[in-house]
Amino acid sequence: MSQHVERHIDPVEEEAFLDAIDRWLEREVRPVIMHHDHNDIWPEKLVGQMQEMGLFGATIDQAYGGLGLPAKTYAKIITKISSYWMAITGIVNSHLIMAAAVERFGTEAQKQQWLPKFASGEIRGGLALTEPDAGTDLQGIRTTAVRDGDHYVINGTKTWITNGVQGSCFALLVKTDPKAEPRYKGMSIFIAPKAEGFTVSKKFDKLGYKAIDSAELVFDNYRIPADNLIGGVEGEGFFQATGGLELGRINVAARGVGLAEGSLRLATEYAQIRKTMGKPIAQHQAIQLKLGEMVTRAKAAQLLVANAAQAYDRGERCDMEAGMAKFFASEAAVRNSEEAMRIFGGYSYSKEYEIERFYRDALLMCIGEGTNEMQRMIIAKQWLKRNPV
Repeated sequence: MSQHVERHIDPVEEEAFLDAIDRWLEREVRPVIMHHDHNDIWPEKLVGQMQEMGLFGATIDQAYGGLGLPAKTYAKIITKISSYWMAITGIVNSHLIMAAAVERFGTEAQKQQWLPKFASGEIRGGLALTEPDAGTDLQGIRTTAVRDGDHYVINGTKTWITNGVQGSCFALLVKTDPKAEPRYKGMSIFIAPKAEGFTVSKKFDKLGYKAIDSAELVFDNYRIPADNLIGGVEGEGFFQATGGLELGRINVAARGVGLAEGSLRLATEYAQIRKTMGKPIAQHQAIQLKLGEMVTRAKAAQLLVANAAQAYDRGERCDMEAGMAKFFASEAAVRNSEEAMRIFGGYSYSKEYEIERFYRDALLMCIGEGTNEMQRMIIAKQWLKRNPV
């Protein structure tokens, strides 16, 4: 892996980029969210616009055609988008975790071959880790890759894979040595483009996170060149996967902040318009108590995300910081969306109002990229390591 170089962005340039995101959200995204969400329709036009803006190369180094944004700026972008529609950020995030695995751990030849096409969005995809019997416990995967000359033959099933239908390439976690002890030493990651033997078996119908394809992928004697083994050495996959998940957890945390802020925005607007007993409900103490907690939660979550992103940008180990941000921000999203539902009262249960989508989408943040139960264990273990007696 190449030596880490800390990334920076000029504040004026960052502000201009965020302003462009604001204009895009207002002009292109907001008018179509309900149509896509309620009908579970993939937002092809918006994906094309994200490609034009360079978002599929947001965190990929400029040397490979990406924007080379620091994680802190990327998190701000994801927060902004998620404050209106969280789901579309998943299209970019899963793709960029795949790219990060190649950029951080791949050979130079792999970087030259794949990263420019990832950055341009010519090839889009995601991360294929989860299996029917293995989610947070990655070491429990059963998909195998057996060496056969200059190729590997892969068999197994992956599930809940974002971009599974629309994506064309995935960072695929497999067992190259199923008998290895400890188990993590037998795991490897391949750059796996769709080809013969690689099929999409089904697309899941979900409570929230609509319009984004979460699918089951099946590998049946899928042959892949040995050159597609990330880093070129077997047995490194577990650490490559968990390293990429740091960026993923920062992203999910940023999504949580966006959902918390979006719920707060909707509740703030509604509370000043809706009247009971002759005055806006925002003037009732019960509503003020809710708003006071909501704004504090959103701000605290935002600061935790910024802290984790800065650690990531410095090249430091940040599983504790990313875990704290992911845990707190996702819970803040759920709590703020629930409190906003209560402020909206009966109208919150109507699909004519946006707030019910925030509630449906927020719950996923507590589960995705490692459950919050697991996050608390990671936080505690790292805290104890850093504070021995």
